Amino acid sequence: MIVGLPKEIKDNESRVGMTPAGVKTLSDFGHTVLVEKNAGEGSGITNEEYVAANGRIVDTADEVWASAEMIVKVKEPVGPEYERMREGQLLFTYLHLAPDPKLTQVMIERKVTGVAYETITNDEGHLPLLTPMSEVAGRMAVQVGAHYLTKPEGGRGVLMGGVPGVLPAKVVIIGGGVVGINSLKMAIGLGAHVVILDKNLERLRYLDDIFGAKIRTLMSNPYTVQESIANADLVVGAVLVPGASAPRLVTREMLKTMHKGAVIVDVAVDQGGCIETTRPTTHSDPTFYVEDVLHYCVANMPGAVPRTSTFALTNATLPFTIKLANKGFKDAIAKDPHLKNGVNTYAGHITFEGVAQSQGQPFKSIDEML
Repeated sequence: MIVGLPKEIKDNESRVGMTPAGVKTLSDFGHTVLVEKNAGEGSGITNEEYVAANGRIVDTADEVWASAEMIVKVKEPVGPEYERMREGQLLFTYLHLAPDPKLTQVMIERKVTGVAYETITNDEGHLPLLTPMSEVAGRMAVQVGAHYLTKPEGGRGVLMGGVPGVLPAKVVIIGGGVVGINSLKMAIGLGAHVVILDKNLERLRYLDDIFGAKIRTLMSNPYTVQESIANADLVVGAVLVPGASAPRLVTREMLKTMHKGAVIVDVAVDQGGCIETTRPTTHSDPTFYVEDVLHYCVANMPGAVPRTSTFALTNATLPFTIKLANKGFKDAIAKDPHLKNGVNTYAGHITFEGVAQSQGQPFKSIDEML
């Protein structure tokens, strides 16, 4: 198979879809990997490293997209990439289609086979390709929150851990999954007062067993969310409904109970956000205010630490990339139901129910089509 590795063009996205180790593995299986010139530059990976791994450097993205049977990326296609997609091409990347009807429509019209990292599952029902970037984003959320709580950055001037005789910051984490638990670790490490909410009581029991008296756990519902964020310094949105739009759990009215200069980091922005006032931002223009609360809603947070993120992502994605390349799309998903769960579009149809429901579009099972 010819596999293409284009350079990411989303705002300040410096990750790349595969490391040289991944390219070497595919090459050893007899596949050809076309790497756009300088695709790995932002992650500190040189063209020479890809060449040493038997990758073939090509000058332009157009060449990569035109020749490759499978495109391996990090982020969903944007702008010029819409026109480069073609019928039957396999696109393996984070897609986050539920809140993006425009991209969904383009993929349907162009009959692209879209396999989304974020909906592939494993035997435990987890999302193994979302996990590494959720770990990064969860840890970053508290770092970012601490940064923007400082006065020069527009925050209320609060030190996360306080000092002897002065209370620490109040941090509220909505969602106890991978993002939530990684945010929790960072917030505890900085000495903050932490409240975490989740609607799964077993998850709350687990978090209580692990962290004990260092945290407060609450069942998530509109009342406890409102009570928790009152007078909060930092709120982290860490809600995930796999493949579907995130529920809006924090209303604009609730923001009025937060401190002026408090910070919201909505990691759920990729799926539309769990805060009513969320709108996607970029690393070059990351924040805005609503009700005097600073919002940080960057849709590709891990792109800010590409060296870490690229290697963590390839560790998770490479086994699935190999399956798709070695077996071909149809045989690979026939033999791996977890990989099949990643198929979001195929032959002009939406094949992931959560995406179809979020957009009010028709859904067609991939099993009916193969």
